[in-house]
Amino acid sequence: MVALRIAVVGHVEHVTLGRTDGVPRPGDIIHLQEARFLPGGGGGLAFAQLCRSDAELHLFTAVGSDEAGQAVAARLQAAPARVHIHAAVRPDAHPRVVVIVDENGQRTIVVTAPPLQPAAGDPLPWSLLGTCDAVYFTGADPASLRCARAARRLIVTARRAAVIRDAAVAPDLIIGSLSDPRENAPLETYAPPPGALVLTDGPRPVRIFTVHGSEQVAPPPSPALVRGDYGAGDSFAGALTFFTAHGLPVGESCRRAGPFGAAVLRGIDPLPNQLALSAP
Repeated sequence: MVALRIAVVGHVEHVTLGRTDGVPRPGDIIHLQEARFLPGGGGGLAFAQLCRSDAELHLFTAVGSDEAGQAVAARLQAAPARVHIHAAVRPDAHPRVVVIVDENGQRTIVVTAPPLQPAAGDPLPWSLLGTCDAVYFTGADPASLRCARAARRLIVTARRAAVIRDAAVAPDLIIGSLSDPRENAPLETYAPPPGALVLTDGPRPVRIFTVHGSEQVAPPPSPALVRGDYGAGDSFAGALTFFTAHGLPVGESCRRAGPFGAAVLRGIDPLPNQLALSAP
């Protein structure tokens, strides 16, 4: 069978991730334990999950020209041959992010600057998106979202509601989190409406909304010990994009994607805990 072609459009942040013994209080000095660097963020982690498949992958992103940007680019370029990186280089410093995971496995994220995003004006092969079976979009440029709409399936993070409005395109799926006020707007706030709105809710059922009604998909069991929740939603989004690219109905795609979000709860670093994706 011919491998799928899938693209991710969006940001990859320079993340320093580590663990602390408690929630910081005013005046505390925080000792970050098990610290490590990874190319993270919403685009980077969904892309990493997709790299666990046999799909032909394309990442459209932007990187800074400083040491942090070079470190992100180097990690991305180390991907397998079937993975293609299309990165616009900005004359800016690459945003750095610190992710702190507490003793309960809950993450706190500190960002230094807005993420760098690719734009349709960058000299990247945007026409390639029209040949993709699916595109996952976390970008910020309406013109690049219109390019992404040429794909057979388009999945967009709910955090880009303003970009969706400005681009005036209808994604096949919008994905967000019910507990995040930046992502939990109801279906009727999107114009034009997506094919479906998917809202995750931690260990509770995934909710799916369409113009015809709603349904719920039971989540997979969580691990007995949650060591870290950083990247769970992004890993779910990457897996959801993969199964949507295979043409599965949204409910079945959500059911299959659930274990991929739950898997990363087993450690503070999502990357080594992401599961391999295989065709349904």
